[in-house]
Order: sequence, then structure tokens, then C-alpha cells
Amino acid sequence: MNRRNLLLLAPLAVAGAAGVGFYAALERMRRGTFDPHSLPSPLIGKPMPSFVLPGQAPAQFGFSSDEVWAAGSPVLINFFASWCVPCALEHDELMQLATSGVALWGIAYKDKPEAAAGFLQEHGNPFARLAADRTGRTAIDFGVYGVPESYLIDRTGIVRWRWAGPITPAITADTLRPLLQQFA
Repeated sequence: MNRRNLLLLAPLAVAGAAGVGFYAALERMRRGTFDPHSLPSPLIGKPMPSFVLPGQAPAQFGFSSDEVWAAGSPVLINFFASWCVPCALEHDELMQLATSGVALWGIAYKDKPEAAAGFLQEHGNPFARLAADRTGRTAIDFGVYGVPESYLIDRTGIVRWRWAGPITPAITADTLRPLLQQFA
């Protein structure tokens, strides 16, 4: 087969692959195992990535993966940014979680220090610890798709849960609270 014939078959191959993917999604929907909102994370059940991040105003001390591990209880790490509209939408829920005693540690993702500080001053600071990921390297290591994104780390440093998107009261009640109790 010559090169031209192969090029003519390429659209057919792409359409075939798309059809197989669509059929697989329909089959998973039929079985009840398809969640169109889920974004799988290869980190679930594995140790969190190693990192050391500098502080972010108003809390200038930052934190590292070793400090998360040494916390002795589950820690919810939340990647956020001042320019992120969904981050502002989830902020009330984060404030509720912090008020209820959840160890919530924040990482300002690729944000200007003064903008992140202004965001927290305007909306409140729910974070017990606060760091800055100015280059985005730590977010890449975690597999962050975009902000907001949250990771539940158990007392042994294992990633137990990941949520891409804003945490809502329903997510807290249905998923996060049971996991916090399980890994407490």
C-alpha cells in the first residue's frame, strides 16, 4: 500500500477509534460505572510526590511533603489561584471545612504573591498552612489538570482522594467526610 492510500485511510481509523471509545463509554454507562466528571489520578493509593514550597503571603512559612506526612492526621491539600473563578465559588465550602477542624493546606498555583494574598484577604483564609507553587512544578508532579483541585493525603502520606473542580457541600457530605472518617 502506498503512502497516499495510507493517508486516505487515516480519517477512517480516527473515526473507528472514536466509535470504539464512544461504545465503551455507553457500555460503562449501562453498567453504572461511568462518571463523566471523574478524572482518574495515577496517584491514588500511592505516596504523594516529594516537594518543598516557599511561603505565600499572608503565611510566609510554606511547607513540604515531609511536613504533610508528619502532620499525623489526614491533610486536604487544595491548589487554588486568585484568577480562578471556580476557586472563589468553592471558597465558602473550604471555610466551612476549616471551621469544622479539617486540616486544610493551600498551594497558590502560578499566582502573583500579591494577587493570592488579596484573594485570601477578600474571601478569608481557610488554610492552616500556605505555600506558593510559582513555577507549577509541584502541580505537575501531582497531575493537576487545573485549579481548583484537591487531594486528600492520609496520615502515612498516601494519596487517598482527588477532586478536580470546586468542592461543593454535596461533595463534602457524600465523599469527603466519609473519607476523612475512614482515614482519621
